[in-house]
Amino acid sequence: MPELSDPALATAAQAVLETGIGLAEPDVLAVLRLPDDDLPAILDLAHRVRMRWCGPEVEVEGIVSVKTGGCPEDCHFCSQSGLFASPVRAVWLDIPALVEAARQTAATGASEFCIVAAVRGPDERLMAQMREGVAAIRAALASDGAAIQIAASLGMLTQHQVDELVAMGVHRYNHNLETARSFFPRVVTTHTWEERFDTLRMVRDSGMEVCCGGILGLGESVEQRAEFAVQLASLAPDEVPLNFLNPRPGTPLGDAPVVQARDALRAIAAFRLALPKTILRYAGGREITLGDLGTRDGLLGGINAVIVGNYLTTLGRTPGEDLALLDELKMPVKALSATL
Repeated sequence: MPELSDPALATAAQAVLETGIGLAEPDVLAVLRLPDDDLPAILDLAHRVRMRWCGPEVEVEGIVSVKTGGCPEDCHFCSQSGLFASPVRAVWLDIPALVEAARQTAATGASEFCIVAAVRGPDERLMAQMREGVAAIRAALASDGAAIQIAASLGMLTQHQVDELVAMGVHRYNHNLETARSFFPRVVTTHTWEERFDTLRMVRDSGMEVCCGGILGLGESVEQRAEFAVQLASLAPDEVPLNFLNPRPGTPLGDAPVVQARDALRAIAAFRLALPKTILRYAGGREITLGDLGTRDGLLGGINAVIVGNYLTTLGRTPGEDLALLDELKMPVKALSATL
């Protein structure tokens, strides 16, 4: 078992393993600053923390965009913004296509299906489509003898909309904070970090599970990555999706450099040690940042959930590739909740 060269950090990290209480911001920063020689040790420890507090199961999720492109917000990393000269244009998905996407996701053995829309927040048209779509998915999968948990990501919500989603039976709501509070104004100017946090607070108070993560590689410093990790931990999210910037043509960050694989793996370990009991999900950008070997290393360094198939505007690995890797690593796919 590899050992950390920093005794103080080793003691702090070992405490996470024993207590399940995440690292404080200075220790998260220390992990992010570790030399490459210490990377095997911190990945090994992060994996042991994951196994101790989350177990060996991996949650598998598919996502589909019910409304793609044409978003009025200016998130500088996003090709779905209608304010940038990116090639993505507004498209609405009809209910039969939504149901078919859910069926295909359920067929992979996934326990979660997330309906996403590129909007500031849902209008009545979108909420009506959600009501119709969720009901149609449940009916179709029931006729197949199958079931899946339904999550949503529809932007910023009002309290009434939160209550509507709960009434529909939406299990989990995704709304990423994207980056550290101190860095957020550098990448989004059409709304605030606090507005996003308010939606997440209402979701948490409603009883829906909170899914909240972000994107690494937006230009933030390592200090801001540590800040972001502990800000997420303060929210006590059920799930944190970790994205790595995949620069999109036509966006303000279209020419930004890709996160280096070792920095990405250090971040995975650091976020696991900050969030020892949270679902930590591989999301967009892992293919170009980590490749096949790095994907394996992350699964052995704290990751315990994956999005299978394609993302909203970029290609991912095939579901078969990810499921085969999980089988090879003897990591069982999490079964659907018996309460469904």
